[in-house]
Amino acid sequence: LGPRGWVAERLGSTPVDMYSFGGVAFVLAAFTYPYVFLVTTAAFTRLGRAHEEAAQSLGARAPSVFFRVTLPMLRPAIGAGAMLVILYVLSDFGAIALLRFSTFTSAIYYQMGSYDTVSAAVLSVLLIVLTLVILGAEAASRRRSRYFQVGGVPGDPPVVSLGRLRWPALAAVTGVFVMSGGLPVGVLAYWTRLGIERGAVDARFLEFSANTFQVAALASVIAMVLSVPVAYLRSRHPAPASALIEKLAYSGYALPGVIIALGVIFFSIRYLPFIYNTMLLIAVACVIRFLPQSMQATSASLAQVSPRIDEAARISGLGPFAVMARVISRLVAPGLLVGGAMVFVSSAKELPATLLLRPAGFDTLAVRIWVEAGDGLYHLAAPAALVVIVLSLLPLKWMIGRY
Repeated sequence: LGPRGWVAERLGSTPVDMYSFGGVAFVLAAFTYPYVFLVTTAAFTRLGRAHEEAAQSLGARAPSVFFRVTLPMLRPAIGAGAMLVILYVLSDFGAIALLRFSTFTSAIYYQMGSYDTVSAAVLSVLLIVLTLVILGAEAASRRRSRYFQVGGVPGDPPVVSLGRLRWPALAAVTGVFVMSGGLPVGVLAYWTRLGIERGAVDARFLEFSANTFQVAALASVIAMVLSVPVAYLRSRHPAPASALIEKLAYSGYALPGVIIALGVIFFSIRYLPFIYNTMLLIAVACVIRFLPQSMQATSASLAQVSPRIDEAARISGLGPFAVMARVISRLVAPGLLVGGAMVFVSSAKELPATLLLRPAGFDTLAVRIWVEAGDGLYHLAAPAALVVIVLSLLPLKWMIGRY
């Protein structure tokens, strides 16, 4: 859709100026759409039909049931996904830099590039404060709302005939797929074919792919392990201390990766020198950066688990940690896996932190994409970008197929 892209060559102009607010909003919306979709889907898997059936027995029609019963029950999941989108947009740099659009985050990077660390630190602190304000406003909006499912067993939903609405619905779904998936993958496939013909896929390329998978998988596992106790503590034991822990965990998501990497470097050199210059350090930075993705998905599933289950487990003789590990973690498994999959995807494409923290000779696919695209060698960058997409699809396909 650029001024020299395929659409402009065939039509003489493009329908939207990609180097503008509208273009940036379009790209970021297409990219972050799965955040809301996946978290809401996980909530649907835990949503029984008892409340909907009760509303239908009282004479409510399908639209009324959806807006007055189903949608309020999904509110925590939708809000969690929306919060992920807001926090990501606050910290994104790659897309806006390519589209030449100035934002708060780009100012931090420009200050770091000019070695003005004081200004970059001040801007980073302001960004953290802004994140905390947004999180506080979101928490205040749901402070008096509680959504617990106390009856009904989740099962296969009935098939509903859309009638004349099936064609608009199909067009909407197709449009989302084409613009956010089909078109980018098509362009990458075109450049990948040229790259394969010129020997872009070799032994070094396979090494980059293996490095990416290892870092992303390690970060995903650590994030899932940490998200359960934090989400459980905040939900079941609300207090100033638990609220502070939650907000501190979220604050890293709004920081640019380079700021987190610099902090991790300082901390590891001073206190944990044995993990400095290792793959584990990259995974730790990714966990700090993307832990809120796992926490939001876990919290959305936990919001639909009644506290009565905790009480029943405690009466049976289980301690609080056993309840969390043996009961709650299994009930929130769909949301937990969704969060882990999102951390995997985000870690696989993380660039700034990887550039600063990688050991000598340790490159990931994101690093190679950045290097090759910076040199204008798109036929070398496209295969790596296509593999990142494949690595991202594998855990999501397994998760969606299982739940």
